[in-house]
Amino acid sequence: MPAYFVAMRESLRDPEEMKIYSPKAKASLDKFEWAMRAYGGRLKVLEGDPIEEVVIVEFPTFDKAQEWYDSPAYQDAVQHRFRAAEYRTFITEGL
Repeated sequence: MPAYFVAMRESLRDPEEMKIYSPKAKASLDKFEWAMRAYGGRLKVLEGDPIEEVVIVEFPTFDKAQEWYDSPAYQDAVQHRFRAAEYRTFITEGL
């Protein structure tokens, strides 16, 4: 059953840190089976607090999504995202 990592950016603080994060985050996916389902693009918040951007990455299973998030490569990358912006992230199982 597929699973999705969803990242919703609430606000960008440091574009330079984001420039470091983005290629590291992409490289962290190299050892995993994944598919980008949404990245940037048109967005309209219909309910709730505003967000600036959404990223959705599909993995074959919930456990594989968690394995990627916990991987040393992504944990190295995510430190730059923490400095760059405020995000809400989660993994959800698909159908």
